[in-house]
Amino acid sequence: MAKAIAFTMYPVTDVPRAVAFYEALGLTKGGLDFDAWVEFDVGGGTFGIGTFEQCGTPGTAQSLAIEVDDIPALRASLAPRGIEITEPHDLPNCHISMAVDPDGNRVWLHQTKSA
Repeated sequence: MAKAIAFTMYPVTDVPRAVAFYEALGLTKGGLDFDAWVEFDVGGGTFGIGTFEQCGTPGTAQSLAIEVDDIPALRASLAPRGIEITEPHDLPNCHISMAVDPDGNRVWLHQTKSA
């Protein structure tokens, strides 16, 4: 029986550059931290980035969606760093935007609407 998702991983070409991007999105490093692999704690789960073959081809990942508190505020904080995210798209129960990491991997930013 499956108990939980152990981790999700994205392929990158430059770990320090990718760490800076994901920290700008609000992720905090936790767990393993090597030259070719770094983990982030995300709400009790683990997201990893790596440069080894098993991670896949950089620029092809697009399955990570991160819950954030305030998409407009996050967009404003990323602009001075040259990180662009799309305008929020309004859905019935959430807002969603997309950011692209330095390798071209897509990261969905999700904000649940208040009840």
